[in-house]
Amino acid sequence: MSRRRVVITGVGVISSIGSDPSTFWNGILECRSGAGPITAFDATDYKTRFACEASGFDPSETMDGKLVRTVDRFTQMAIAASQQAVDDSGLEIGEDEDPQRFGVITGTGIGGLLEIENQHSILLERGPSRLSPFFIPKIMMNAASGQVAIRYGFQGPNYATASACASSQHALGLALDSIALGATDVVITGGSEACVCPCGIGGFNAMKALSTRNDSPQSASRPFTASRDGFVLGEGAGMFVFESLERAKARGAKIYAEVLGFGMTDDADHIAAPLPDGALAAAAMRAAVKQSGRAITNVNYVNAHGTSTPLNDKMETRAIRSVFGEHADSMMVSSTKSQVGHCLGASGAVELVAIAMGIEQGIVPATINHDDPDPECDLDYVPNAPREAQIEVAISNSFGFGGHNACLCVGRFA
Repeated sequence: MSRRRVVITGVGVISSIGSDPSTFWNGILECRSGAGPITAFDATDYKTRFACEASGFDPSETMDGKLVRTVDRFTQMAIAASQQAVDDSGLEIGEDEDPQRFGVITGTGIGGLLEIENQHSILLERGPSRLSPFFIPKIMMNAASGQVAIRYGFQGPNYATASACASSQHALGLALDSIALGATDVVITGGSEACVCPCGIGGFNAMKALSTRNDSPQSASRPFTASRDGFVLGEGAGMFVFESLERAKARGAKIYAEVLGFGMTDDADHIAAPLPDGALAAAAMRAAVKQSGRAITNVNYVNAHGTSTPLNDKMETRAIRSVFGEHADSMMVSSTKSQVGHCLGASGAVELVAIAMGIEQGIVPATINHDDPDPECDLDYVPNAPREAQIEVAISNSFGFGGHNACLCVGRFA
């Protein structure tokens, strides 16, 4: 069975450097860091007291007060970013079109953690009779996809993926397959996460996963450097309109990029640490490029998982070299987590916004704070300044606790 071509016709984003695509992209160009002291709660007693908060996000700009009160922050972000993407695409369901051909697939690693914290406090302090009737609907991981479908009347495939930090990358890959294989014509897809809260910061501190550079938050996320000491927790959402090429061309839609291929594997080794040699991460990359139909040498940019943790960055470098061989030395690699932090299950989606806009603008995002390169991380990480260069074919990596490896391949539409 031949696969249909799939393109991106709309983008939306909520992040610590901007809560709309234009502001976000300006932040990328300015090499702005979204990290700063935590404002969501009093973090005085925590080992890490900073994060990449989406402080400019105001849910009331895209939804009424009742909806704001009855959905968790991660769902608010998904709704707002979806609204941006739909508006950007000019998407509408035609009178002769079947709404069951329109789907929503979203990813989140944890879901409504803020609501879990809030309602647990109410349970302990005031008893079970005071729990909110919206508690369960707010914490469900699929709340975001369900609410987006309700908003637009999409009656096709609708679900959420959960694979830790690979969650939204899996959502994007499954959305690609849904359209390419003919099950749908349009999918709103992406991911969201909102875990800058006591349990989120405290839990990752207990794992010793977070940077503790409290005296210098904006330089704390420093992927591929010798002095990296952990990731910076971020929050946000990236949402897209994925559409069949035939439909997009028929309505004269703007096309950001073509979605070419997807690959996924699992290390099956450790619940929190990657395989040091990156063999299964490399296999996911190979699978994505193979499905794209492009040659390995056609790929000229990698948006790396690049977490700024001691284990990931060395593993990912090895995996890239394993896949691309000598060609790795002529490729550009960067981690936008250096600017927006690690948005957990939303990471792949937020990063795809940077890739799609980079393809459109002919600019490759930088890896900021890259001042002391790790000798074991020896690729071209586009250090400290964006680069004017046409992205022809790119891959985007996401690796999650549980050994999940996911890779999306996208390219310039031609």
